[in-house]
Amino acid sequence: MLGAASPSVRDPAPLPPSEQDAPIALLVDLSSGQTLFARETERRFMPASITKVMTALLAFERIEDHRLFPEQVMTIRPETFERWHRVGSTMYLPHDARVTVDELLHGITTVSGNDASVVLAEGAAGSVAQWLEGMNATAAKYGMRDSYFNTPNGWMDDGRTFTTARDLVTMGSALVRRHPAKYRHFFGAEGLEYNGIIQRNHDPITGKVAGADGIKTGFTNQAGYGFLGSAERNGRRLMMVVAASPTGRARNEASRELIEWGFANFDSIRLFEKDETIAEARVQNGSSRAVPLAARAPVRLSLPRDREAEIDLAIRYEGPLRAPIEQGEEVARLLVSVDGEQVNSVPLVATQTIVEANLLRRVFNGLAGWVA
Repeated sequence: MLGAASPSVRDPAPLPPSEQDAPIALLVDLSSGQTLFARETERRFMPASITKVMTALLAFERIEDHRLFPEQVMTIRPETFERWHRVGSTMYLPHDARVTVDELLHGITTVSGNDASVVLAEGAAGSVAQWLEGMNATAAKYGMRDSYFNTPNGWMDDGRTFTTARDLVTMGSALVRRHPAKYRHFFGAEGLEYNGIIQRNHDPITGKVAGADGIKTGFTNQAGYGFLGSAERNGRRLMMVVAASPTGRARNEASRELIEWGFANFDSIRLFEKDETIAEARVQNGSSRAVPLAARAPVRLSLPRDREAEIDLAIRYEGPLRAPIEQGEEVARLLVSVDGEQVNSVPLVATQTIVEANLLRRVFNGLAGWVA
């Protein structure tokens, strides 16, 4: 974890939340990949309604794959209505509801509808059990190694649904990066009106923290109070988790303190632009002796404000590379270190296609290598 700069006398910076208010806390700069603050990040806990973010992510993936459609109409089964009508957070779906996937997703992301989550799961997958298989497969796909989902809505299940702060940031990152348009459409609304009932979003940072746009709160008696949130300022996105807070007020204040602390205590610098040549890697038996390397996105670095830091960059690949190499193929990594500690590992891709060399080119490459 990077150390924080001392607060400025002229402009005191906020402090990160206390352990009492946020027993579990994590702040990550998604733009640079760096962890800015960490407390109990690998500790498993019950996510409560933050579970619904995975339900939304799975729905986004299915929409992307044309297996689910926003305008698709779903109905509520009698047994589902009986079980989930007015249970916990609800969208207030009536027993004869005909509701679109778009409406259900807004009900899930804005007012945390337990009923909406189950109706979507049953309508999209045929059963809750089948939907849960998809949720856990999606978690595995994105490397959420310490998470398991036993419900689509996070309702109390004696700890069979669990996660970690690190896994929640992984999930939130996939949501924002893989589905930016859907994220903007479904998350960050102030409230929802459905079936003549107006409800507000309980997100503690959207509308209160500059650039905040979600993501999801969670609470049950078993889990306590938690929040997965994100904000973007000037092209820099921070994502945070606060969990196991003793009260809703403590969770809300800790969430705002943590993300404001991140923006106040770190500066973001851009090291390389997207597709900018960063280095070259040697190529064996190719039409060229080297291939230019670049990152698929801008490479940024977060540095503690008002403190000098030593930055080291290194390129790592198993070389020399062997032709053929396709343009866009990931072939190396850029290792970024601050004050001797590695803070990021950025994948680098070939910016050119390198075909296998013919006999004449191999002879020339051999002679050039001998001369060199």
